[in-house]
Amino acid sequence: MKYDAALFDLDGTLVDSVYDLYIAMNLTLSDLAFPIVSQSLVQSWVGNGIETLVKRGLSGDMQVSEHLDTALADKAIALFYGHYEQLVGEYSVLYQHVETGLAALRGMPKALITNKARCFTEKLLDKLALTSHFEVIVCGDDMAKKPSAEPLLFACQQLNVPVSQAIMIGDSKSDILAARAANIDMLALTYGYNQGENLSDYNPQYLCDTFLDILPVLNQR
Repeated sequence: MKYDAALFDLDGTLVDSVYDLYIAMNLTLSDLAFPIVSQSLVQSWVGNGIETLVKRGLSGDMQVSEHLDTALADKAIALFYGHYEQLVGEYSVLYQHVETGLAALRGMPKALITNKARCFTEKLLDKLALTSHFEVIVCGDDMAKKPSAEPLLFACQQLNVPVSQAIMIGDSKSDILAARAANIDMLALTYGYNQGENLSDYNPQYLCDTFLDILPVLNQR
């Protein structure tokens, strides 16, 4: 086997969780008398952690407004956390073939690396019965977030696998840049939350359209 360990992103890779985030976002915006936003907009903003997502919601744009009031942003983030805590996992579903694919990889050490906070990550994993698949779980509030290499390098260390024998599997530019910074091979999935980016522009080692497509890559001899 060419790879001895697999590092997985969560949202947009294993789980379609955007509806939970969309509802929490609009409850937060309504609390503050801000205009609500569409699900497609929220999906385009996902991938850099909840704090950035909320600031994008307040700005109504991918680019966070330079005039955004810090106190307002902090209040909005706190409100969002409250709403999301009630909603996390309620409307989230596994992407097609994720259960089958993870079961097929049961013998391979796996880590989950997400920019989502641990309190939400653990609740979501438990609701979708994913926890047992991962020996290591690294969350956004444990250390630097992707696109930093730090969580990927930490996961490899915990799995006791050299970076040359690990592969990162994700759906976004942040995943690709983190893998590149860590000098880890990257498999990018096209179906997730790519923020409108063409992932092939970032030259991942592999580009796959479905979750089952990862199996031939991970089972190389």
